[in-house]
Formats: sequence, C-alpha cells, structure tokens
Amino acid sequence: MLIKSWIKSYLIPLWAITGLLVGAIVYFGFRDPALAEKIWYVTLIIGGAPILYHTIRGMIQGKFALDIVAMLAIIAAVWMQEAFAGVVIVLMQSGGEALESFGLKRASSSLDALLARAPRIARRKKGNGLEEIVVELVKIGDILIVRPGDLIPVDGTLVQGEAEVDESAVTGEPLARIKKVGGTVLSGSVDVNGVFEMRADKVSEESQYARMVQLVKRAQEEKAPIQRLADRYALFFTPLTLVMCAIGYFITRDPTTILAVLVVATPCPLILATPVAVISGINRAAQEGIIVKGGAPIEQIARAQVVVFDKTGTITFGMPIVEEIVPLNGTTSAELLRKVGSVEQLSCHTIAQSLTKKALDQFHHLPLAQNFKEVPGRGVEGDVEGEHIAVGSQAYLEERLGRDFFKNNEQVLSAAQQKGKLVIFVSVGKTFSGVIEFADKIRPGVPGMIHELHRLGVKMTVMLTGDSKKNAELIAREAGIEQVHAHLLPEQKVEAIHALNQKYSCTVMVGDGINDAPALASATVGVAMGAHGTGITAEAADIVLLVDDVTKVADAVFIGQRMLHIAKQSIFVGIGLSFCLMIVAAFGYIEPAIGAMLQEVIDAAVILNALRAR
Repeated sequence: MLIKSWIKSYLIPLWAITGLLVGAIVYFGFRDPALAEKIWYVTLIIGGAPILYHTIRGMIQGKFALDIVAMLAIIAAVWMQEAFAGVVIVLMQSGGEALESFGLKRASSSLDALLARAPRIARRKKGNGLEEIVVELVKIGDILIVRPGDLIPVDGTLVQGEAEVDESAVTGEPLARIKKVGGTVLSGSVDVNGVFEMRADKVSEESQYARMVQLVKRAQEEKAPIQRLADRYALFFTPLTLVMCAIGYFITRDPTTILAVLVVATPCPLILATPVAVISGINRAAQEGIIVKGGAPIEQIARAQVVVFDKTGTITFGMPIVEEIVPLNGTTSAELLRKVGSVEQLSCHTIAQSLTKKALDQFHHLPLAQNFKEVPGRGVEGDVEGEHIAVGSQAYLEERLGRDFFKNNEQVLSAAQQKGKLVIFVSVGKTFSGVIEFADKIRPGVPGMIHELHRLGVKMTVMLTGDSKKNAELIAREAGIEQVHAHLLPEQKVEAIHALNQKYSCTVMVGDGINDAPALASATVGVAMGAHGTGITAEAADIVLLVDDVTKVADAVFIGQRMLHIAKQSIFVGIGLSFCLMIVAAFGYIEPAIGAMLQEVIDAAVILNALRAR
C-alpha cells in the first residue's frame, strides 16, 4: 500500500515534468515537432492512465469530485491528439495530489498506542503462593496482589490492606485517592503506595481500561468523513464546465473547442490553491508549536462552533498549588511554611511536592527532618530542629493528638472546610499551628482565550471533567466557561461529545489525559496538550500543542480561519478567471495548447496568493 501511495503521489508528476522537458528540448532544440509530439503523447498515455483509473473507480464508489473535469480533458486530449495540453493537465492534477500527500501525512494509530499501555500482567494468589499471569487469564473472583507502582489489571474491590491509587489516567481526578477495604479500584489506575489484595469483579475485556480502548476504536470507525473544501466547490463547477463545453460545440461545431474549454476549465485553482494554502497554514501553526495532522483538521477548526475543555492539566496546571497559609497560635506564615516544607520534602505525594517547591522557592534550603513517618494519603510527621511537626488531614491529627485537638478552633476548622478546597492542618508539638489551603489554579491567559474564541465565532464553551462539581464550577467561573459537566468517566465524556455533535456542526475537544482520548477521537477535531500530556492522547488527537499553553487553541482557530479565507480567495479568483477563459474558448478563440499555457498563468497566481497563509 505504501509503494502504491508513493507511486500515485510522486511518480506521476515526476514523469509528466520529465516528459514535458524532454519534449520541449526535442521541439525547440532539435527542431523536430513530430518526435516531440510522440514523446508528449507517450507521456500523456502513461501518466494519464492511473488518473483515469483512480477517477473512474471513485465515480463507481459514488465520489464525484475535482478529478472528473481533469479526466475528461485527458480523454479529449488523447482523442484529438493534443498531447502537450494533455500532459499539462496530468502534471497539474497529479502535482496537486503530490503536494497534498507531502504536506498532510497522517500520524500513527491512536489505538495501537492505547493498547501498548494497557495492563498486561496480574499477580494471582494461589494457595499460599503467588503466580504471575497474563491479564486475560484473570477470572471473576480471583484474588490479586497489587504492589506499589503496578497498574491495576482489572476492575475489582479491595479486600485487604489500604492503598493510595492514582486514577488520573482513567478519571482525570488530579489527586491520588485513598482506597480502603470495600473500595472500588479501576483497571489502568496506578498503585502509588501500599501493597493490597483485590478481588477481580470483571474480566480484562470488560474492565474500565478495555472500555476506553473500545471507545476510541468505535469513535474512529463512526467518525464521518469530512468533505474537503475543494470538493465542495467541484460540485457546481463540474456541471458548469460540461454546460460550457456543450455551448462551445453548439457555437463552433468544432470538437477542438470542447478540449479547449476543458483545458482552461481544469480546476487547477481548486487542485492547487487548497493544498498550498493548507500546507502553508500547517507550517504557520507549526511555528507556534501547534502540530496539525492533516488538511481536514485545520479546515474544521476554523469552523469551530463549540470548544470543549478537560479541566485538570488543560484549563488548570493539574497539580495542587499552595493558595493560602493561615498561621495560628503565635506562629507566622513563613515559619509555618519552613517547618512544613522540611517534613514534606521526604514525601513523594503531589501535595508534599507542591509544599516543598514553595518552601524552597522562599528559603532555598530546608533542614532535614528526623524520625520521619508517613501514612500514605493521610499525613506525615517528623522532628525539625527539636520540634515535632505533624501535617495532614483532620482525622490524621486527631488520631495522633486526640479528638480534643481542634477544641477552641472549631470556627477556623469550619471556615476551612466550607471553602470546598483541599486543606491540610499543621501541629507544632501539641499546638494547632495552622491551615494550608490548596487549589488547582487555572493557567494564565485562559479567560482571555475564552473571550478570543467567542470573538472568532465560537458559540459555546464547555468543561468536561472527572473532578467534583464544586471544584469544576469554581474553575469554570474563573475561566469564563459557560457549561460544566463533572464526575464524568471516559464513556460519559464521549456521550457528552456525541450530544454536542448533534447540536453543533463542528465540535473541538481539548484534553491531556488518557481518559480524554475517547472524547478527543469522538469530536470533530481533537486537540491534545502534548507538552505534558500522554502520548496516547496526542495520538488520538488531530492537533497537538507542543507547548504547554492551552491558549494556543485560539491561535489554531485563527490560523485555520485565515488559511480558509486565503484558500477561498484563491479559489474564487482562479475559478473566475477560468470561467472568463471558458467563455472565450467556447467561441473558438483559444487553441488547446494556448489554453494550457494560460491556465498555467492562473495557477501561478493562485499559488502565490495561497502561500500568504504561511
């Protein structure tokens, strides 16, 4: 298939150029018009045959596009022995396809990338021992052992132990979740801390990750083919050309007139202007760190009516940021941050990393805590410069220091909890010394991007997230996003995209996580955050942002709209000039060879104009 594609795309235009040049040398250099005509005729027959075959096969399949006029012109050139004009048509037709093939190569399969990451191994209890098996052999009811760092092989229930599980790849939830006995665990999630036993509730092919694979596969199969810009104009241009041929023959009664009209009507402005403008637009986008995988996506994003965003890692940074430090009982915020950072620097939890970074940014160096202890997902403690520091949840501090620990501070505790944000509490010795609040902050420039999208004609912006409704609505309000759908699993995101596809002609989905891949594949145009997002997400998308800047979505829409404007401009000018020449040719005033040369002038003009899209 690859060889056939290469031959179709590149060999024919190279053959046509070679034949034209050799024939021209023989004609003008050796003064042998008869031999030059034979060379051009052989070039026409060999180069035109694949184009005729491809066009006829397309017509049998119900595809009536640009190729039909070119096919008729080639047939007429062979019949009337106007070889030079016919070879020019072969060059223009195959040259446009070569340009498109060169500039618009498709990326590799998203389904292959998704399958490559799927859980493959499970560790099953067998008597008093443990056996390692492929995940397809797991049966419902099997007891499996999951170790820190393992992918959870199938959906199931935790039956022994306690663990911290990162479900971000499956649900988009930014923080790891604590799982206790009776809790549900999903395949494709990662065990961050703690060995635990789970009971398999579903076999591999029915588990969450396998469903995500099927969602991407189904979305790719169901995605309707997009009619390209040039083909839409060909629907009216082809019948118009045939009418002009009939009028020309009626006026002159000369079959050569039909060929002359076909030659000047061969839609080279359509064949060439669109791919040149598209390639120029794609190159312009690449300069901005926006990789477009084909011509259809850049055309479609220009017509975006609704833009859908994932929250975590797309609109927000994807990890909790220290928003406020509230010192209590005689301590200061700086002292509190230094002590907390010293203890947290020994933990690998995302909250610990955020606290440590903020402390190091302020103090550059932190003392090392002694007697460090950590309860995964609940809290840490250690000795810093002679003081015992404990940092964690309300339950964690009450376990360590008693249920009366927060007595006389109920108002502070209640205020922190009512904000609906992630909060942790700090004790120094046995004293309640502070509250630290976190937020998954929106990226800079997001409100401006939303405003710019509306200015560019986008009718609606939507957020789809697996996070809580309260957090999602808070972020959406700050960003200026109009609709929010929270607590969504990957299949529910796909359902939301399908609903929007029914309402709007062009939907754009922007995401970064594995759980976004099915939704990206289901939207008209999928845009992936490629800088820190997963490779699977980038594979499933039509456009990839190589820079970690979601505001580039507005740039992509603008570049697409400008490309579309320039392409249409070239098409209208080219078709207008071709129509004028068709009228002149219909009265018998243009010979086929002259018409081919005049068409070349039009081609050069539309190509130069289309290059402005760069």
